[in-house]
Amino acid sequence: MYPLAAGMINQLNRVDTISNNLANANTNGYKQTGLTEGTFNNYLDKAVEQNKPTSKLNVVMNNVPKLDARFINSEMGPMVQTANALDFALKQPDTFFKVQAPNGEIHLTRDGSFKVVNDQLVNANNYPVLDGENEPIQVEEGVNIAAVLGIAQTTYDNLENVGKNGFRVKENALVNYNAVEDPLTAAEQGVLEKSNVNSVTAMVQLIDAHRRFEQAQKAITGIGEMNSKMMDKLTAN
Repeated sequence: MYPLAAGMINQLNRVDTISNNLANANTNGYKQTGLTEGTFNNYLDKAVEQNKPTSKLNVVMNNVPKLDARFINSEMGPMVQTANALDFALKQPDTFFKVQAPNGEIHLTRDGSFKVVNDQLVNANNYPVLDGENEPIQVEEGVNIAAVLGIAQTTYDNLENVGKNGFRVKENALVNYNAVEDPLTAAEQGVLEKSNVNSVTAMVQLIDAHRRFEQAQKAITGIGEMNSKMMDKLTAN
């Protein structure tokens, strides 16, 4: 029953993750997330390799499934022409625009749908968009926004989701905050990158997660009924 119950928990987490992906199917620059599963035996083996103290009952009990990791799908979304001079799309999958969060942190995003508020370039969340020197971009007459955009580069393993379409950096040392000398070669103006979520695939995954949850639930119910009948017979004897 332990593996079945743990499997149900995993499927609930899958449902939450897939539902969030579906909710952001139309969010500019959104990258869908996924989950991987492992077993406690896998973690025990890793602990033994690292000479950490371990305790286990037996191999069967430790085959309980466990969520191993959350990952970000780095596949680029479709590009859509908008003819809006404040829309930008990055050409490389591992590059990002830089924005300044309210707490002062630099967040990264693939969403290039910008606007001007009080002569300052901001994103959809009204976070200031940063230039190559990590300074907010001031929109003045004669300024070519496309030429001053700050573009960072890092791997998705170094990022964690924050908000709808932003990323928080895990290790700053692994980020090149000024990866492109000429932003005109790295970003295309008048174009937006859409979400990389395939709604049809996500719906199939959601149905699959629900069915797996129901199967585990029915199995636990069946085991409970068998135990109940067995106890009744033992009591009767």
